[in-house]
Amino acid sequence: MELDRIDILMEKYFEATTTVAEEEVLREYFLNEKVAPHLEQYIPLFQFFSKAKEEQFTKQVPLKPRKKHFRWLSVAAVAVLACGIYFGNRYQEKREAEYAYQQTKKALTLLAANFSRGTEKVAYLNEFEVTKQKIYNNN
Repeated sequence: MELDRIDILMEKYFEATTTVAEEEVLREYFLNEKVAPHLEQYIPLFQFFSKAKEEQFTKQVPLKPRKKHFRWLSVAAVAVLACGIYFGNRYQEKREAEYAYQQTKKALTLLAANFSRGTEKVAYLNEFEVTKQKIYNNN
């Protein structure tokens, strides 16, 4: 009965669905001297976990104080970012103003061309008026 339970727990273990309590049951089983022959291959795995659990790191970890040049680096980065935003906006405004100027120039050129055509038509009307006056004066 216990062997069937261990087989089920091993399947759950390899599917990563076991609970901490079930893993503790497996660890105790494999640290026992009575392990089924078809499960003996997993003994080193559970022995390793048991030994690794007992290990402790005893060496002193040197912590270096943080250097202050990083603070200046962040201040410099903020300054560069602020300048980029300021001059970027000025450049964008200049581009928009230049675009508006070009569009206005284009519209005025079109308007001037239409006025020139209108002036030509008025010149024909003036010539017509002069000719009409000559005809009326001769009669």
